[in-house]
Amino acid sequence: MIETVRDGAVLSVKVQGRIDGSNANDFHGEVNAAVTEEDIAVIMDMEQLTYISSAGLRVVLMLAKALEQRQASFMICSLSGAIREVFEISGFDKVISVHDSPQQALAAIGN
Repeated sequence: MIETVRDGAVLSVKVQGRIDGSNANDFHGEVNAAVTEEDIAVIMDMEQLTYISSAGLRVVLMLAKALEQRQASFMICSLSGAIREVFEISGFDKVISVHDSPQQALAAIGN
């Protein structure tokens, strides 16, 4: 479901497939296990995400809030048209930093 790549204190999480009620808790656990106290930013690349339910959105919001409490940045990037629409309709694009590409997200760290 996820693939992680670490570049110093920045964790990139590539999400694949679906996040719904059947796997949202597993997704949350996998991402939480990958994040370390030293991380200053987490970039979630959703290019290969095909579906996200309200359970998946809840997990994304929980991750964003947990990182914000630690003063670490949380960004999402590479949303497909349908997934971007879900984030816009739900208003998540107003509370979570959304970027077109991983490179843009990386450039925005600390800004």
